[in-house]
Amino acid sequence: MKYNIQIMKQLTKAEEEIMQILWQLQKGNVKDIINLLPQPKPAYNTVSTIVRILESKGFVDYEKQGKGHLYFPIIKKQDYSNQSITTLVDNYFQGSFKSMVSFFVKKNDIDLKDVESILKEINKKN
Repeated sequence: MKYNIQIMKQLTKAEEEIMQILWQLQKGNVKDIINLLPQPKPAYNTVSTIVRILESKGFVDYEKQGKGHLYFPIIKKQDYSNQSITTLVDNYFQGSFKSMVSFFVKKNDIDLKDVESILKEINKKN
């Protein structure tokens, strides 16, 4: 099964960590983001730079707030998740969701109850 979604740029681990926080916050400034990051906290300039990179990649936009900016996601978490899964399936399982599920079953990372549950969900969609 192929998905026809707009191709967006892949995020680095640091960018994805910031996006996870922005998806949670819905809107926030750099200090808000830093407050939700785990210890040790990165420098303000580091987070600010990553947010600007996310803006240049089309994931984030901002509105002025006084002398600063309030950042908000413009890519939905679900859309990014869908693309990431599709990329995983395409790159490692030749585009076959069945091959991916089979891989996890063989590696014992998923049990038969989970497979049955997945199949029921898929059948609901059809």
